[in-house]
Amino acid sequence: MDQFNTPWRVTAAAIYTTPTDSRVYGTLDIDVTDAKRFIDEKREAGTRITMTHIVTAVISRAVAFDVPEMNCFIRRGRVIGRERLDAMVPVAMNDDAGVTSVIIKDAHARTVTSIAGEIREKARAARGGVESKAAQNKYLLNRIPWPLRRPVFLMLKWITVDMGLEIKALGLSAHSFGSFVVSDIGSHGLKTGMTALMPAAKVPAVIVLGKIEEKPVVRKGEIVIRTILPLTGTFDHRIVDGAQIGKLARGIKRNFRKVEWLDEVPEEELRDCIFKTRD
Repeated sequence: MDQFNTPWRVTAAAIYTTPTDSRVYGTLDIDVTDAKRFIDEKREAGTRITMTHIVTAVISRAVAFDVPEMNCFIRRGRVIGRERLDAMVPVAMNDDAGVTSVIIKDAHARTVTSIAGEIREKARAARGGVESKAAQNKYLLNRIPWPLRRPVFLMLKWITVDMGLEIKALGLSAHSFGSFVVSDIGSHGLKTGMTALMPAAKVPAVIVLGKIEEKPVVRKGEIVIRTILPLTGTFDHRIVDGAQIGKLARGIKRNFRKVEWLDEVPEEELRDCIFKTRD
């Protein structure tokens, strides 16, 4: 997909290293008053949806329909566009067992209710000891002696990302970690956070939910109380610049303004979408 290889991206891939010195950050406060009401209504009807599920659906559709050029990664100095759009969502394990990750395939083509159900199901399975092969690999690295741990990691990354090969026995490929990451730190009481980009994941963006709070804002010249969600994004500057972040922000705001649409399959938008969906 040569349309992904703009002059800036080709240059950036040469001058930046993986993304040690190419990280950029952005913050965005979103009025989620209507989204909170939607969540409450769904719960009263017996369907449990959280703000993380809403944001996963919002970001998926914003990337797919507003800024599809974000759905790519760097391989040997070239930008490689992904054919599909999958979202990665970290979920907490039992007690102090850390986190595992859930991959939502074709997230842009899914309803938020479907996304919520799959995240809950996969999280429940992981807490019961059933994880995907890719998720289990963090334990594989723990069993390798420290001097060899990073060389093994770099070898696996070279095989999957740089060479574009799949290691089926480990469930690893250049697409194992999805197109972007959505992570919630607000549930831990943190207002905002600047997170890292995982070098093995090769995702161009990690979007973090902060703590939701009621705040006074100005609407039509009057001060009113609204429910505000702070979002923080960490981006790979070799792929994403101000223009892409701006389009992403506009897509996020628009999707939050019509939150009920997130519980409908976006049939019209999918007809013109460049990303394939699985049958």
